[in-house]
Amino acid sequence: MVKRTQTPKKILIIGSTCVDIIINIDHLPKTEEDIHPFSQSMALGGCAYNAASIIRLFGAPHTFISPVGTGVYGDYVKKELKRKGFPLLAEVPDRENGCCYCLVEKSGERTFMSLHGAEYTFSRKWMEPFEQEKFDMVYICGLEIEEPTGNELLKYLESHKEQQIFYAPGPRGILIEKEKTDRMLALRPILHVNEAEACALSGCSSAKEAAKALFQRTGNTVIITLGKDGACCLEQGGSFCQVPACPAQVIDTVGAGDSHIGSVMACVSLGYNMREALYAASRVSAAVVSVKGASLSEEEFAKI
Repeated sequence: MVKRTQTPKKILIIGSTCVDIIINIDHLPKTEEDIHPFSQSMALGGCAYNAASIIRLFGAPHTFISPVGTGVYGDYVKKELKRKGFPLLAEVPDRENGCCYCLVEKSGERTFMSLHGAEYTFSRKWMEPFEQEKFDMVYICGLEIEEPTGNELLKYLESHKEQQIFYAPGPRGILIEKEKTDRMLALRPILHVNEAEACALSGCSSAKEAAKALFQRTGNTVIITLGKDGACCLEQGGSFCQVPACPAQVIDTVGAGDSHIGSVMACVSLGYNMREALYAASRVSAAVVSVKGASLSEEEFAKI
């Protein structure tokens, strides 16, 4: 993608890299039912990793702070991050990594069961080598805020208000302690949510009304993904737009939202406006749902 600016904005990504265990099934099992998955695979996942992987493919300047623990899953993450060219900047030698069981139905819809470990923790000491580096944008997921070390992460963000936060609270956003949510929204993040998350957080029944209500809380841009209907956005200046989805043959929807926010951040970094960024994100997320797993290879990205 051609840069629109000679000085791209620097992106900081803080959050998890985990092992996705993708189990393909006909339907979610009922109590006492005995079903047979028709395939299973392992791949790198985690919301922050998925976003970082896309940002890297766009060529936007970035730093990825992702804690890596021990155990079978920690060893897998270390090996795969090194293979993909990501440096290990936050190792946690006294705690094992967890994993995420991704149950993918024939429709492509996914259900997650996450066993959290070292990958969802945060320590301020990891940021010490970067105190002199100026980041323009920072990616944060709600899963890290929900954890006990989320308070330490919030303190870091509160001490660096010059960084524009892109916040993806996720489906567990409504379960995060109110005090933590209030502190995060007080930092005026750009919110990135799907329609169900937007309605749950706002108490509204439509995406457009939810965008207005959430905008009132943050005073900043709200992006809402709408699945097959694309995405809509209420910008800081008050303009509202909706961008259609790109046609896709859905294999699974794992990582679709993460790739969308990663694409938006990369495009903003490279000088594109929000509407242009949303169009690019629509194309990327359509490609992601068309392949198995949460990320794209360089070859798959090059085809977009």
